[in-house]
Amino acid sequence: MGTRAWALLLVLCGTIFLEGIDVAMMAVAIPTIRSELGLSTGTAAWVMSAYVLGYAGFTLLGGRAADLLGRRRMFLTWLTVFLLFSGLGGFATDGWMLVVARFVTGVAAAFMTPAALSLITTSYEEGPQRNKALLVFAGTAAGGFSLGLVIGGLLTQLGWRWVFFAPVLLAGALLVAAVRLVPAADGVPRVRGGFDLLGAVTAAGAMLLAAYAVVRLEHGLHDWPLTALAVLAAAALGGAFVAVERRAAAPLVRLGILRKGSVVRADLGALLFVGAFFGFQFVVTLYLQELRGWSSLQTAIALVVMGCDAVLAPTLTPKLVARYGNVRVILGGFVLAVLAYGLFLPVGLDWSYAAMFPTLILAGTAFALAYGPLTIAATDGVAEEEQGLAGGLLNTATQFGSAIGISAVTAVYGLASSGFGPEATLSAFRTALTVPVAMVVLGSLVSALSVRAERRAVRSASQVSSVSASQTSANPAQRSGGMASRK
Repeated sequence: MGTRAWALLLVLCGTIFLEGIDVAMMAVAIPTIRSELGLSTGTAAWVMSAYVLGYAGFTLLGGRAADLLGRRRMFLTWLTVFLLFSGLGGFATDGWMLVVARFVTGVAAAFMTPAALSLITTSYEEGPQRNKALLVFAGTAAGGFSLGLVIGGLLTQLGWRWVFFAPVLLAGALLVAAVRLVPAADGVPRVRGGFDLLGAVTAAGAMLLAAYAVVRLEHGLHDWPLTALAVLAAAALGGAFVAVERRAAAPLVRLGILRKGSVVRADLGALLFVGAFFGFQFVVTLYLQELRGWSSLQTAIALVVMGCDAVLAPTLTPKLVARYGNVRVILGGFVLAVLAYGLFLPVGLDWSYAAMFPTLILAGTAFALAYGPLTIAATDGVAEEEQGLAGGLLNTATQFGSAIGISAVTAVYGLASSGFGPEATLSAFRTALTVPVAMVVLGSLVSALSVRAERRAVRSASQVSSVSASQTSANPAQRSGGMASRK
């Protein structure tokens, strides 16, 4: 890649880095924000959940909008919105202002991130060049989250408002660079028959309600009828969306893409892997801070080793993918994750950092092996005019995965908490840790199906090639006759 290609990749990776540090810094800062603004527990929870609702609710629409309305336009517009509302959060004086700011910031990320991903998949040639770009993109995302934990701890000590203002500075620099570097001809918008407004409304409504239902899982059986109602409403709107798309002249989502097995398996694998990763990290954070009494900064520094994927993803993973292929590397990442999370199941009250280190380093390495290749697999073989849609589906899967992972471990922890004291709390943590283990075990099975499908495709192609070769060699007269006729 030339200098300009690397500069463009740096800008596009900067947006996923921005999104990663934004989420991580908020996770570290929320206790301080709650204390200084006097927020209730419910309001503090909504400050975190509002971003998830905005992101998960609109990322499918955001991905398709990039295809239909122009990737450059969507990227620059929503990067600007991200900048403005992150700044608004820094000036907040009440809880509702923070909730609104975080919700709109999540919506902005839902449009911005798929646009950035589709710009990569359409700006770099399919094959080794695109794979390298996507692996760098994936490594940057993980590095942003890991570094965000440490940066968030430092900025919170200076003042929690810097957790909002720091992304503004980074977003501003990226916006200036993007105006110069993102190509104007990023794919001609193809809006034939008008924009599918009804499909957009039903899709956003279904995703928002589904995200709300997932977030409510952390309450366990408390107010379960409300959770069930949200699930039913999401299912009803989802059914309406499918009906609309089948009849629309220019559907928002071509449903045929959901029949592409490799894409569906990659998206499901991403949901399970990211969900397990965030769920595990959430449980470990609670264990270190609530049970061991570590500060937020100590916890962030302890977990930063998981950011090794930022180094391994663009260096080790491309070599493995080139040698073994995406699906085998993905399966290796899942197996390594099973080992990593399984090693932490017998965690004790007085475990040293040395005892935790193998799990943390293996978890980061597993992320490096799985996440980038999953990104490649989720967009590989998809037509250029649907790359935004493919990116939207992938981001929808990862956002729902992170929400499901955190909500599920929270719910299981609450249900398992049946006593008081350190031993009872530790027992509940151990039970909650079974959730990420189960998710990566299931993901390993899905990945094994991908390996099997790849072998079957290779075998089928080999048989077709052999039959074709035997037919050609068995009829040399016809071949020579054909040549003569052409002469």
